[in-house]
Amino acid sequence: MKVDELVELDGPPAFELEQKVRVCKIIRNDGTFPGKNRGDILLEGGEVGYVCGIGTFLQKFYIYSVHFIKKGMIIGCRKNEIELVEENY
Repeated sequence: MKVDELVELDGPPAFELEQKVRVCKIIRNDGTFPGKNRGDILLEGGEVGYVCGIGTFLQKFYIYSVHFIKKGMIIGCRKNEIELVEENY
């Protein structure tokens, strides 16, 4: 099954609020980020942030609002764009 055919909302979110996550790939503006042109790079792979909200898109997908503190930006990410950062204590 293709990622776009999967209905993520049939299960729980992959991430929880306040979890530390890392961007897996370049994130470009899809036209929803104000003040930037469509296609502009918003984040490079490897940027770290914290999940600050969980919403939905198209009644199929979870969208994770991630606060990238160093960049001063909150960006909506899909599950395949971020990964959990394991803390070493």
